[in-house]
Amino acid sequence: MQGVRRLSRHAVVAAVLLAFAGGAAAALLHHSRDLDASITSVALNGKVHARVFLPAGYDDLPHRRYPVVYFLHGLPAGASSYRSNAWLAAALARVGPAILVLPQGARDSDKDPEYLNWGAGRNWETYVAGELPRYVDAHFRTIAKRAGRAIIGLSAGGYGATIVGLHNPATFSVIESWSGYFHPTDPSGTHALAREAATNAHTLIDRIRDDATYFAFYVGRGDDRFLPENLQLDRELTAAGAPHVFAVYKGAHETSLWQAHAIPWLRLALRRLAPATR
Repeated sequence: MQGVRRLSRHAVVAAVLLAFAGGAAAALLHHSRDLDASITSVALNGKVHARVFLPAGYDDLPHRRYPVVYFLHGLPAGASSYRSNAWLAAALARVGPAILVLPQGARDSDKDPEYLNWGAGRNWETYVAGELPRYVDAHFRTIAKRAGRAIIGLSAGGYGATIVGLHNPATFSVIESWSGYFHPTDPSGTHALAREAATNAHTLIDRIRDDATYFAFYVGRGDDRFLPENLQLDRELTAAGAPHVFAVYKGAHETSLWQAHAIPWLRLALRRLAPATR
């Protein structure tokens, strides 16, 4: 539990920054850009959206390239849920210059796809891991390689980030799960879905050890649904000698927990990505 103690100090830092840095973050965001990108997806057989936050100074420094944080929202959700979690942009502005992408992860008729591939028109993983980064790299000044990309998510998005990241190590070098789980579930989050073993992170531990992927995850102590599985995965990774960072914090499965720890955990991710070029 050494990692838990080390990271718990960051919780205090996060609370202080969120309390006192609101004005500074607002000033930074005032000079950033918030875009709604419409993307034509073959994998999803139609148009989907992503909210893209460009950092302050993006338009003033035309030769500068930036790392990208792809952040997956929770499920079940509707088609417009990607517009939520904008508070992440303020947290990221306190950490360093990077592009934040909040992709659509569901449709009104497809509310709980778990970020997996289900067949024609429902191949969400193919979209998130392939089509989306290609679009972002083509339209924005990114560091267009694995060293410049992190994939993070909360709740079901934490599961999605873990599976998409482990399946696509050539695309993402950093994976974080915030209050996530590690096998596909129904909308309640309590019943496993019948899927192939490759969609279960417990069977992919060797990839964390072998692919030089930075993997970090945390959960609230009061998260009755997902705490046991997070503890289980930590034990399995430790036994396998797979490097990772894990923390348990005071709190439940709630936005206040994610907001309280957003700054230190985004900082962990950016420290392991290629920095913005000059």
